[in-house]
Amino acid sequence: MIAENTKAPDFTLHDSEGNKVSLCDFTGKKVLLVFYPADDSPVCTTQLCSYRDNYTEFTKRGITILGISIDTIDSHKQFGEKNNLPFTLLSDHDKRVSQLYDAIAFLGISQRAYVLIDENGTVRLSFNDLLPLFYQSTRDLLAKIDAMKPE
Repeated sequence: MIAENTKAPDFTLHDSEGNKVSLCDFTGKKVLLVFYPADDSPVCTTQLCSYRDNYTEFTKRGITILGISIDTIDSHKQFGEKNNLPFTLLSDHDKRVSQLYDAIAFLGISQRAYVLIDENGTVRLSFNDLLPLFYQSTRDLLAKIDAMKPE
């Protein structure tokens, strides 16, 4: 996984509407990149719905969530609508960003991982779940965020 306290690499991907979204668009804001293996898989659906259910907790902390997987734009659109996901899903169809953030699994899919980037573009938290059938709970993630010391 990408090292903490390093500059987050910029990227541009397409969202579920086909719009270009760049990390630099969020300069001055906290961003949580949530890498996940696949739309509509049971564990990924549970994981992303957990972020949905705790969405206000992230927004209270000033955090924008961006979900990233190698699925297509159309797949993200259907997955996001079906599960009422209030955050942006980005298509990393060529796997470039997953590789850039060292979040690519041996099967060539995005790994289950997250990266918290602060307002200055610095990686503050980085976690890579090596067991794809599990994910770190959003409650645990929020506790880690709350325990962080301001830089």
